Amino acid sequence: MKSMQALKAHVKGGRLVLDEPTDLPEGAEVDVAVIGDDLSPEERAELHASLDRALDDSDAGRGVDAWEYLEQFRARRENHTA
Repeated sequence: MKSMQALKAHVKGGRLVLDEPTDLPEGAEVDVAVIGDDLSPEERAELHASLDRALDDSDAGRGVDAWEYLEQFRARRENHTA
């Protein structure tokens, strides 16, 4: 089973540089999510409402495992670009 590890990094010369050491193996593939936005107050309210609905879905058992979702997403992306 894959594990998720949050790491902090900053941009230097157009590249991501980790702010802390990691024990990831050389050449390991990672997914990066950029935190931060330029949302308007209305867009932020819509986002929060969507997150609230997602939490309600999760509480009701209507969730999907994150790794399973990412595998499905990658498969769709690969099929779309092929």
